[in-house]
Amino acid sequence: MLERWTLTVSPEQAGSRLDAFCAAETGISRARIAEWVSSAQIWRDDRKPVKPSFRITEGEVWTVEAPVPAPLDTVAESMPLDIVFEDDQVVVVNKPSGLVVHPAPGHATGTLVNGLLAHCDDLDGVGDVLRPGIVHRIDKETSGLIVVTKTNSAHATLSEQFSQHTVRRNYLLLCARVSGQGLEDRGTIETTHARHPVDRKRFTGRLAEGKRAVTHYEVRERFRDGALLVACRLETGRTHQIRMHLSEAGCPLLGDEMYGGRSVAETALIDRVALHAATLGFCHPDGRELDFEAALPDDFAAALAALRAGRTWRKTR
Repeated sequence: MLERWTLTVSPEQAGSRLDAFCAAETGISRARIAEWVSSAQIWRDDRKPVKPSFRITEGEVWTVEAPVPAPLDTVAESMPLDIVFEDDQVVVVNKPSGLVVHPAPGHATGTLVNGLLAHCDDLDGVGDVLRPGIVHRIDKETSGLIVVTKTNSAHATLSEQFSQHTVRRNYLLLCARVSGQGLEDRGTIETTHARHPVDRKRFTGRLAEGKRAVTHYEVRERFRDGALLVACRLETGRTHQIRMHLSEAGCPLLGDEMYGGRSVAETALIDRVALHAATLGFCHPDGRELDFEAALPDDFAAALAALRAGRTWRKTR
């Protein structure tokens, strides 16, 4: 069964990107819209192929045709959630380390989405079928703030903000200099972002081709044996971006075996990747600017206290 939208470009919308226009009008995620453009599921009368970045013109009529999503089969599961903010449009959660954001192979249950389906009465059908309400994610081991949308209009609004890099995201992390010159007191790391050519689970900024990845950082404290407390502000939000950037700068995150190897993974200070999504700010669908802050979780705070007390991050025998 197919669902069809017929969309006419208004004077105010003229000059917009096709993917942004269709996402705003349908409430479907911009990433999914881009896929539909590329597979010719979105067209105008002349049926000429276009790219998602195509600039639309006033008066054009675009047709969007796509399969009706299958009924959501992700089950609702009651679980404790640290709700920082909630209204009828969005919910902001302080996610603990160890909690996967949405169902995926190997994690069909026990995810944040499963918990939110039990908490929210009307999350079904918002955005992606298997990831209802999700407009961004943080890794399983990362703790901290994540916003989830509760309506399709909010999903389109927040998706556009993430696409335009206007969401304010700041992270705190613990890392250690293991090679190179280390980090200056503050700076910006800008690279490409692509799958690693050998290890496909990882990403790298050392290939000529790839998406743009930008991380702004500030060293907050320096400790024994090259350990650092660093604050990072994301300009772009690629998968594993901070972990990749810090590792390739010679300062992998404590606890991060994938990007830092066994030496930092076996630190006695913390048993997961030492990364915390500390602040999150965005424009609410009603126009309000909202900003939230999450305190350091106990394991991160204990590791930081140990470093301040003079302990080494290295595993001692």
